[in-house]
Amino acid sequence: MNKRLLIVIDQEIIKKAKEYAKQKNLSLSNIIENYLKSLTKKEKAKQNKISPLIKTLKGTSNFQKILTLKKKLKKN
Repeated sequence: MNKRLLIVIDQEIIKKAKEYAKQKNLSLSNIIENYLKSLTKKEKAKQNKISPLIKTLKGTSNFQKILTLKKKLKKN
């Protein structure tokens, strides 16, 4: 469902953005919507990032590897 949104942007930026949209054969609304989508996807990707330690354990059932990592962590 699309909804209207009132935003305040500098006139010069609006002018340049409209020119860009026209060159790309897109609407300014479409450009802004896609930009906001990309921002939220990046944030979600950051939240789902797996730590390097977990990556080393992923897919392994090797108990010795886990013990070695535990020892290394205790030293630090």
